[in-house]
Amino acid sequence: MENKNKARNNFLTIVAVIIVIGALYLFQNSSIDRYYIRILQYWGIYVIFGASFQLLYGYTGLLSLGHAGLIAVGSYTVAILTLEPSVKAISYLLRPPSPLIANVQIPFFPALILAGIFSAFFGLLVATPALRLGGDYLAMVTLGFAEVIRLLFVNLPALFNGSMGLRSIPQSANLVITWLIAILCVFVLKRLETSNYGRNLLAINEDEIGAEALGISVFKYKVSSFVISSFFAGIGGGLMASMLGTIDPNTFKSTLTNAAITIVVLGGMRSMTGVIISSGIYTIMSEYLRVVESPIVLGSFKFPGIPGARVLIFGFMLLFIILFMRNGILGDKEFSWDWLFSLFKRRDRKPSIVETKGGEQ
Repeated sequence: MENKNKARNNFLTIVAVIIVIGALYLFQNSSIDRYYIRILQYWGIYVIFGASFQLLYGYTGLLSLGHAGLIAVGSYTVAILTLEPSVKAISYLLRPPSPLIANVQIPFFPALILAGIFSAFFGLLVATPALRLGGDYLAMVTLGFAEVIRLLFVNLPALFNGSMGLRSIPQSANLVITWLIAILCVFVLKRLETSNYGRNLLAINEDEIGAEALGISVFKYKVSSFVISSFFAGIGGGLMASMLGTIDPNTFKSTLTNAAITIVVLGGMRSMTGVIISSGIYTIMSEYLRVVESPIVLGSFKFPGIPGARVLIFGFMLLFIILFMRNGILGDKEFSWDWLFSLFKRRDRKPSIVETKGGEQ
């Protein structure tokens, strides 16, 4: 019976993924406003950011305040590797492009994999010394790392074109590709979290000394968790660069890190379903709350826009969640086909004679 249910669930999951991708393909090729397509694409990218951060924060208990720096590494990697040499020659106005990158151009997907690898490498460089110190040092080191990365982009114009950023990046990642990669990332990370590896991370999160006593190498698991999270953050960053078509150092401020934290806390620290739902909520809210940053006219009253008001609203939302919804929307619960079928069974089940008599009494 268990094997039958598992086979049924796998089949239904594959069918659901095919339906979702088919619907996204229709959206992509329809006459729907490109603005809404962009929102859906952002949603998929934020799913990757949230899922990568959940592994680190929700399972391992490590707080990184520098995820924006890792996203930036992935974005610039894809941008530099996919730009045509002729475009680089025109775009690099402050200094000519370095010989290391001047004539380099590779297809999008290899560039995306390299974006993840480079981000993972920088994650390893940051995590190895920071995690040996223990405590809250990781948060402080990663916060500094994000700012260092941003300053490197500004002060190395031969590589990154300085504060002018990079333009005319090939927009290879459409809506379908973005969500296919997001679904693959969610699948891989969820398999990791439900494996022995994920259970070891949870043990470290709950009690490091106890985990060490059980023979779990705490330092090794923490570093590997940070590196894996960095890899997927780089993948998301590469997709973002391809979607936007233009990036600069100011694109990767702390708001991206705040977005990842908000998504994980809002959806549920250990719920991948919650991450997907909260990513959608965050994406839609971040777009429609732009109205509070623009002047609003209501009859004879005119309210000036408040720059950065969206960040303030998200801050209050986070505070509300921490105070009144500590487990987020789903906590550690996940959507499952078994749960869905159990709902239908409860609805269809007729009360027994004993239950009926008990109700009458």
